[in-house]
Amino acid sequence: QVQLVESGGGSVQAGGSLTLSCAASGRTNCMAWFRQAPGKEREGVAIISMGSTYTGYSYFAKDRFTISKDSAKNTMYLQMNSLKPEDTAMYYCAADFVAVCRLSSNDVTIWGQGTQVTVSS
Repeated sequence: QVQLVESGGGSVQAGGSLTLSCAASGRTNCMAWFRQAPGKEREGVAIISMGSTYTGYSYFAKDRFTISKDSAKNTMYLQMNSLKPEDTAMYYCAADFVAVCRLSSNDVTIWGQGTQVTVSS
């Protein structure tokens, strides 16, 4: 069973940056970030194919966040810039083995424990 370990969360002021990392203990097809704020549903942030150049972003992430990978290390990263208070949430790493990567929690096979991101105004 592949396991995911996130790191890199923390507290930052609005306009600041953070980089999240997620290391998988084995190979996966797609890796993604989701987030969940208190009282809100979990939502997709970004997704990356571990076997191709495909990446995908939610509308709120595509201009400020960058997803990347180190396939040799089975590790994914999320560089978050120009952070806003509304980005405050628990960020979860996710992985699946489907052939076509979609930013959908329905495809997720494995979830990480989550890492907290707090953005203050």
